[in-house]
Formats: sequence, C-alpha cells, structure tokens
Amino acid sequence: MARWRWIWGMLCVASALWGQPATLAERLGYARQDRLLIINADDAGLTHSENLATLDAMRRGLVGSSTLMAPCPWFPEIAAAAAADPKLDFGVHLVVTSEWDTMRWGPVLGRTAVPSMVDAQGYLIGSVRALHAKAKPAEVEAECRAQIQKALDAGVDVSHLDMHMHALALDARLFDVYVKLAREFDLPARFLPTREELWDVQRAKFRQEGILTPDRLYPGAIQPGETVADVWRRVIHGLKPGVSELYIHVSLDHPEMQALTGPDPMRTGWRDRVEEYRLFVTDPELRRLLEAEGIKLIRWRDLRDLQRRERKVK
Repeated sequence: MARWRWIWGMLCVASALWGQPATLAERLGYARQDRLLIINADDAGLTHSENLATLDAMRRGLVGSSTLMAPCPWFPEIAAAAAADPKLDFGVHLVVTSEWDTMRWGPVLGRTAVPSMVDAQGYLIGSVRALHAKAKPAEVEAECRAQIQKALDAGVDVSHLDMHMHALALDARLFDVYVKLAREFDLPARFLPTREELWDVQRAKFRQEGILTPDRLYPGAIQPGETVADVWRRVIHGLKPGVSELYIHVSLDHPEMQALTGPDPMRTGWRDRVEEYRLFVTDPELRRLLEAEGIKLIRWRDLRDLQRRERKVK
C-alpha cells in the first residue's frame, strides 16, 4: 500500500507539471475527496507528566505526531524516547517565550548569545508582545536553529516545525525566520495565519520555498456551552476534503501539571490537557466517530517525505 501511494503521488506531481494541479491529498497518494487528519500533541518536553501522556497517546491512542520543546527541563527524557523508537513522529516546537509563572526556561544558546530574547533573570521573555518589542530577528533565528539542531543531535528524526504561542506568526520579521528555517532543514511546517489579510501572503511564501503545510488547522477553540469533547467531535464531524491538522495538549492528572498551570480553568490548563489525553487515548466514541466519518489518519512525516521527494524531482 505504501509503495502504491508513493507511485500515485509521483504521478500526481507529474500531472501538476503538465498543467493539471493535484491536491495535497492526491500528491500523498489519496483521492481528492478523502479527508486526511494529522493529530499532533504539542508541548512534549514541558513536564514529565506531559511526556508520559504524549508517549502513551502516540503508542496506544490516536495521536500520530508530536512536537518537543528543546529549551524545557524535560526535553532530555522525550528526546531519548524519540531516538529510541524511530517509529514515533516528532517535530520541533520552536520556543521563543517562557510564559508560566512557576516554571521558567532560558534559551538553548544561553542568555549572553541572545540578549534581546531574555528578561533580567535570563529566562526567555514571558509574553509574545514583549518579545516582539525587544527581540532581534537575527537572534531569534540563531536560537530557533539551535533548538532544531539540539533535537537532531539528540537523535530525533525531526518531521516538522511548529511554534509555541504562535509567536513567530504574529510578527512578519519572525515569520520570515520561520520560513527560512523550514527551507534550510527541508521540513514541512504548521501554518496559522493570525490575521485574515496575512493568509494569502504567508501561504505564498510557503509555496515559493516548497514548504508543505496542511490545508487547514484546527486549534480547538471552544464555543459557549461546549465541553472539550464537544469541540473535537464538532471539528471531526466538520472536516473538509484534504489534509487537516488538529493540535492538542495531553497530560496525566498529576500535581506537577496542576502546579504549573494553576487552579483556574483555562484553555491548555491541566484540566483540558487531562481531558484531551482521555479523549484521544481511551474514549471509544471518538474512535467510532473517526471511523464513521471515514477520516484517514496520517502523520507529519508523510508530508516531510513528500516534500523531500518533490524537491528531488524539481
């Protein structure tokens, strides 16, 4: 089956070159009307409880891909697990802020190498807005490159890039850094336009550099009266043909994560992370919904391999 999809994908590339553009799904070897879904667990490496939940969600649950945070204290644990099991699909969650009050982290390069990115204590700046006001793009580029290289040096077969707190998408200068690094390491990347007017401009930069990204991204915004389970069932039911990504955060129910995110309910707080872990690992209704809807699960590595094959063809 994998070989057939590769041949089909190459035929689609050839068709595109002959003036018959193929969809991303077709280039991956699927039909135009197929609904393909990447389920990505962000924030691996943040805490031990996050790591355990992420690994379980990838091995036993529905999560196909994850992204790790190289500056964070539990990075060595998750990187070692990724290197030891090459079947697991990990990208790099580019981190340029340190926003939690009870746990902070500094840049991989050290505070003296990227002074515009750190606060008085040497931690990465706590807010995206403050980072944009102070950070020099050249230092952000150097730090993000070092984070990717740190993962590669740890033996991680990096599959893609995305960004923490969407910080690189909210500033045009830093978005250019993001695109440059995706091209340099030949990796697909998550695309999340933060303003409608940026959609076509930023998409065009990805296309120009041959960087693949899903057709749609679903961050899981909760509407009034919805539970976390309601959100993801609604999203899955409404998926359109093509390649979609939804990203979640998973954690075990543990005092470690409770202390980090605090007692107040919040999106990406410990309660939501525990619930998303339950949903995407043990909830039978979510599995039945995916099957009933005919959703096909893929991984970021599928996009990376396609991107690199197509680059060779060109």
